[in-house]
Amino acid sequence: MPTILLGGPPLTRDQVVAVAREGVDVALDPRARDRMQRSREVVEHAAASAEPVYGINTGFGALSDQWVPGPERLRLQLNLIRSHSSGVGTPLPRTLVRAMMLLRAQGLSQGASGVRPVVVETLAAWLNAGLTPVVPGTGSVGASGDLAPLAHLALALVGEGVVEGPDGRPRPAGEALAEHGLPPLVLQVKEGISLVNGTALMASELAFLVHDGYRLLRAAEFASAMSFDALRGNLDSLDPRVHQARGFPAQAEEAENLRALLSGSALSHPGEGATGQDPYVLRCLPQVLGATRQGLRWADELLAHEINAVSDNPLVFDGAILSGGNFHGQPLALALDTLALALSYVGTISERRVARLVDAKLSRGLPAFLSGSPGSASGYMIPPYVAAALVAENQLSVHPASALSLPTSANQEDFNSQGATAGAKGRHLLENLFRGVAVEFLLAGQALELRRPLRGGVGSEAALAALRRRVPPLTEDRPPAPDLEGIFRGLMDGTLLREMEETIVSGGPPR
Repeated sequence: MPTILLGGPPLTRDQVVAVAREGVDVALDPRARDRMQRSREVVEHAAASAEPVYGINTGFGALSDQWVPGPERLRLQLNLIRSHSSGVGTPLPRTLVRAMMLLRAQGLSQGASGVRPVVVETLAAWLNAGLTPVVPGTGSVGASGDLAPLAHLALALVGEGVVEGPDGRPRPAGEALAEHGLPPLVLQVKEGISLVNGTALMASELAFLVHDGYRLLRAAEFASAMSFDALRGNLDSLDPRVHQARGFPAQAEEAENLRALLSGSALSHPGEGATGQDPYVLRCLPQVLGATRQGLRWADELLAHEINAVSDNPLVFDGAILSGGNFHGQPLALALDTLALALSYVGTISERRVARLVDAKLSRGLPAFLSGSPGSASGYMIPPYVAAALVAENQLSVHPASALSLPTSANQEDFNSQGATAGAKGRHLLENLFRGVAVEFLLAGQALELRRPLRGGVGSEAALAALRRRVPPLTEDRPPAPDLEGIFRGLMDGTLLREMEETIVSGGPPR
C-alpha cells in the first residue's frame, strides 16, 4: 500500500488497520499543511491578545476561569500532559496505540485545531519509525476526549514516559528518541490540549471491532455451514423467496452466503424430515447473522465519519475560535455497545449448535460427544462446557457501559459517555467470540467426518480441509486445548479464513 497522506482524501477503516497492524507509512499532505498553518496564525493572534480564550490563555476543565499569564502558557501545556498522564492498568495493545496516533494526527491535520504542522509530522515520524508510546488501559471516561490515554501518548512525544520500539522492548522515551534520531516535541500554545482532547482511543477500538467483526461473521458462516451439514439441515429455510418476503437486505445476504457454502452438499437437502422444521439454530441462521451484519454496517457508517473528524476543543473557523464538545464520545459509545450486542449473537447461537452436535438425542444419528467409543472415551464432552462458559461471560460483557455516566472535573464535565470502557469490553468480547467459534469448528469438523462417505457443501469441505491442516481428527482421547488454541489463532489472524476462501476459489478440496 502506498504512503497514506494525512489531511488528504478521507481515511478509510482499511487504511487505519494497515497503518496500525502492517506498518504502512504516513505523511502530511501539503494542502493540509497550508490549512494548519493558516489556523495556527489565528491561535497565535489570540495568544497575543488580552481577551480570555479557553485552552490558550486560561486553565482547563473546572479551572477554565483561571487566567494564565503569557510566560506561563507554554508551561501550562506541558503541565497539562504531565498531570493528565494518570492512567492505570494493563497497557493498551501496541496496534491500538498506533491507531490512536494515526487518528489523532488525521484529526489535527484537518486544520481546525490551530496546532503547528510539526505536531502531525512528529506523529507521522513516530508511526513510520515503529515507535509506540506505552499507554495504560484504564483512565478514560470518554467525554473530554480520551484524556488520560492521550496524555500518556503525548507524554512520550515530548520525551517523557515509556516507549516500545519496533522490537517491542519498553524503554524511556528520551532513550528511544535518541536511538532513532528524533527530537522531542516542544509544545507551543494550545498544542497540549489539542493532543489530549480527542476521541482517538474510542474510534480506534471501534475500527478494530468493526474490521475484526466482519472477519468473525465470515468465520461463523463457515462454521455454521459445517454444523448445518453435520446436523443434516433443511435447505428450505435458505430459499431466497423466504427472505425476499421479509425484505431485510442483510438477512437475504446471509441466506445467499450460506446457500453458496452449502452448494453441492449430499448431507443437507430441501424438505428433509417428517415436518421439514429444523431447530432455530439452523432454520433462523439468516435472521440472526443478518442482524449481526446490520449492526456491523451501521457502526461502520458512523466510523467512516469519526476517523476523519475534528474532535478536540476549542476549534478555529475563519478567524474565530469556538468552544464546543466534539470530544464527547456518546456516538462512539453507542456504536461500541450496540455492536458488542450484535456480535454476541454469533457466539450464543454457535454454542447452541455445539450443544446439538454432542447430544445423541438431538444430533440426528451422531455418536454421543462425537466419540468413536462412547463410554470408554469421553470424546468432545468438555469443549461444549468451554463454549457455555464463554457465552456466560459474553452475556455479562454486553451490558451497555454508556448507560453508566458519572460526573468528573468538579461537575464541570458532568455527563460522560464511558466509551473507552465500552471499547475495552468489546475487545475482550471479540476474543471470546473467536474462541467460541473455534469450538464449533473443532466439533463440526469431527461431526462431518463421522458422516462419511457423504460429503458436505463446498464451504463445509473447504473449512474441514483448512481445519485438518492444523488439527488431526479425533481417533482417541487427547487434550483439546492445544487444538482449540491453534484454531483460535488461525481465526484471529485471518490465515484460516484465507485458506478456506482460497480453497473455494480454486474449486474446492479433492473429493
